[in-house]
Amino acid sequence: MSDKSLLERYNYDEFVPDKFMPWMRFAESPELGVAAPDFPLWQLDDGAETSLKAWWSKHQFLVVEFGSFT
Repeated sequence: MSDKSLLERYNYDEFVPDKFMPWMRFAESPELGVAAPDFPLWQLDDGAETSLKAWWSKHQFLVVEFGSFT
């Protein structure tokens, strides 16, 4: 899937189940108490790449927010 089609699917024009439910894949989430898999992250200020594992090593507790704030 191209980046453009992915963005077009994600940026839906109305908040109705047919458009947001394909993104709700809770069954694929780690169980409570199981560490999430490591993945790359990018700093918002300078775009530098880091990883989830790097942040875990610096902080006892870590909350990661996924989704849109629009």
